Amino acid sequence: MWPRGNDIVRTAVAIGAAAALFCGMSANAQAATGDFTYVNVNGDDFTLHSPVDGECFLLVSGARSAANRTNATATVFAEQGCEGSRVTMPPHTSTDFGGSAPHSVMFG
Repeated sequence: MWPRGNDIVRTAVAIGAAAALFCGMSANAQAATGDFTYVNVNGDDFTLHSPVDGECFLLVSGARSAANRTNATATVFAEQGCEGSRVTMPPHTSTDFGGSAPHSVMFG
């Protein structure tokens, strides 16, 4: 006996839903665990809590100093949009940037 049209559609929908669930779970964005804190050039304190890997974050007004208290490498960039010269901060390190305040950071 051949399956009827409705049975085929139901089976296809069930398989598609299972595949979407499986793929969705494996494609979730990873986040660094911990905090990235910085003091901007105006003396204001900021914290990024468990930032998403691969996403570019703006450092408001540029960072005078930063502490990478995450489990991921932080790459700070001279320009907004994670462009320009860069400095790499391994996990659990801190630095003072002196006169060259970076304006963005990416993790991972």
